[in-house]
Amino acid sequence: MCIFCDIIDHKIPSKVVYEDDNVLAILDISQVTYGHTIVMPKKHVANILEADTETVKQCAEVTSNLSKKIVHVTKAAGCNILNNCGEVAGQTVHHLHFHIIPRYSVDDACQFIFNKSKPQDLEEVLKTIKEA
Repeated sequence: MCIFCDIIDHKIPSKVVYEDDNVLAILDISQVTYGHTIVMPKKHVANILEADTETVKQCAEVTSNLSKKIVHVTKAAGCNILNNCGEVAGQTVHHLHFHIIPRYSVDDACQFIFNKSKPQDLEEVLKTIKEA
């Protein structure tokens, strides 16, 4: 069984930030920064690649509204909205979810590193994507 489905079914206790018929938002048990919140659809779907458009829209709306509220009330300087899709991308719970991670400083506990990659032929990349 999926741990997020158990949280949605209230079999596992959580700190609910928001709930409606389709979406649940809870405080992440491992707060990366103060106010770190997870937004998930109540319908089980593994990730955004497998989700229907309506489910993504519902989660996006809640994520947008909550991120504004969380940044305001916590007095954060900004936030990261994060979705890991697939194990290679760091997804460890295979239930679609979005992290709202308030940011207070460039030196806080949340760090992203984008290493320089080899140069890409943008025309070739564009052609590959558009012709699919």
